[in-house]
Amino acid sequence: MYNILVADDEKLICQGLAGLLASSGLPVGRIVTACSGHEALDYVRMEEIDLIVTDIRMGEMDGIELMHQAKILKPWVQTIIISAHETFQYAQMAVRLGARDYLVKPLNGEQFLDSVRNALLKLDKPAPQPEEWLSGDREPFRMEEPDADNAERLNRLLAEAGEPSAADPGEAAEDLRELGLSGPYFAVIKLKLALPGEKERTGTPDRDVRLFQYAALNVVKELLHGEWNALSFYTRDLEIAVIVQWSEAEYADPGVNKLNRLEMIGRSLHHHIHKYLGILCTVGISQIMQGVRFLGALSRQADKAILWSGEHGDYHVFYYGDFNWHHYARDPSREELHTQNNRIVESAKAYIEENYGQKGLTIHEVARKTHVSPNYLSYLFKKHTGHNLWEYVIKLRMEESKALILNTDLRRYEIAERVGYESPEHFSKIFKKYFGVSPSELKK
Repeated sequence: MYNILVADDEKLICQGLAGLLASSGLPVGRIVTACSGHEALDYVRMEEIDLIVTDIRMGEMDGIELMHQAKILKPWVQTIIISAHETFQYAQMAVRLGARDYLVKPLNGEQFLDSVRNALLKLDKPAPQPEEWLSGDREPFRMEEPDADNAERLNRLLAEAGEPSAADPGEAAEDLRELGLSGPYFAVIKLKLALPGEKERTGTPDRDVRLFQYAALNVVKELLHGEWNALSFYTRDLEIAVIVQWSEAEYADPGVNKLNRLEMIGRSLHHHIHKYLGILCTVGISQIMQGVRFLGALSRQADKAILWSGEHGDYHVFYYGDFNWHHYARDPSREELHTQNNRIVESAKAYIEENYGQKGLTIHEVARKTHVSPNYLSYLFKKHTGHNLWEYVIKLRMEESKALILNTDLRRYEIAERVGYESPEHFSKIFKKYFGVSPSELKK
């Protein structure tokens, strides 16, 4: 059974869709409704949500931003966008961000349930055994034999770009265009597979290792297919590399946070490779740069990001920009890295303590203030404090609201607003979940 979250700032629409789902006969467990993006995001944080059905325009946090943040928390969550606007730009953005469907209001009930059914089927695909990937025609991914010549050309570009002996940048750009990428903005993602016995490092990989590599590359290709202008291939040491590109117009689009999307890709790749192949991988993500001449630098950044996985055995997706490499003449020691991470967490705590009563406070905002990605901040905060970042926000909000209930005559809606909640009803739900009693019961 699957849990579905319906988010729309029109309460009647939430109730109508929830009723439709409840009587549909689909394998639906719990149905949660939210009347704002922030309320919906709290449910994503606190509940096991499998599918989000969200309006695209909902005040301070719209459906696109809700998708962004939900994917950071749980990259496997499926999303269906609903909108009163039959606008190609909205639809294109929603699909590129990974939405399973884009439906225009007024909704056709049958069409809506078909869309939900298809999204749930996506979640319900059984994980194949590695040997079954040899069949070449089974779902969930199509099998393709990698092109060794093209892979070698791409590896040459990664190795030579920016080097004194490199080929002419114009020739390199033309070579890349022949392979299907024109940029001019690029990023590099690398995946290091945790293969059985690390046999690929000690000689010719055996059949099982090659099978895992082959299957993993095809998982990557399928996940990127149709949504990203990217090429994936084996590196020379049989890791997997992805070159992602943006055109001038795509890079200038203010509606898409490129770094957030790169991290979502990294988390999704890690999740699906583990889900379908039963193996872990470490993902290194470079920064974004303009020009073919920086491909070598981007490749080395992705390698460095993976290098730090040794410091964090329980974390798997690393972004190069999360480490202040420029502060050190050499790679920082473990002690220096620990000090830097402590400083990040203390900075985040200070910002939260000062701003927890702000409506619409998001992990993105806290991450911007601490100059790291939301994913890495979430990981560090949990590791150093023992609870996740949003639990800390809720703790401060709840303790403050309890004091206000016991020591003032403020009404429920006034207290909710003071501690950062848009909806008194939503505030009451969070309060009761936290303390076990409602605000009115505590007051009595």
